[in-house]
Amino acid sequence: MGKRPQEAGSGPSQRQLRVAEEVRHALAAVLARGDFRDPDLAGAHVTVTEVRASPDLKHMTAFVSGLGKDLPEPQFRALKRAAPFLRSQVARAVRLKFAPDLHFQPDTALDYAMQIDRALKQPEVVRDLAPRSEDDAGEGA
Repeated sequence: MGKRPQEAGSGPSQRQLRVAEEVRHALAAVLARGDFRDPDLAGAHVTVTEVRASPDLKHMTAFVSGLGKDLPEPQFRALKRAAPFLRSQVARAVRLKFAPDLHFQPDTALDYAMQIDRALKQPEVVRDLAPRSEDDAGEGA
């Protein structure tokens, strides 16, 4: 019997997760060295928060941010321009049959978490989430 195709909605395979994490480490190491000719990337502090691999491992999407904030647009564009160079560096560090194409996306998880935190602190939400006393529970029944 051959391998069965990955079922829709079942999430990434262990191999995808492992390879994506290796690529994340390799990208982080290259970005930490900072040896770029592009002046927009010179001195940039880019954090690779996550990498997601396609099922065939030929495409990797790297989620990036600045140090605790959004990556400025000029640096984000420069990162996209540097993708071929970064691809070659990743290919040297991670042994794969094919060097993956790298795609970059801004990481918005921190912004989203801060939005949720602000929403949870609103007085109406705090009131609704407060534990109910026994007296309150009996009134609505």
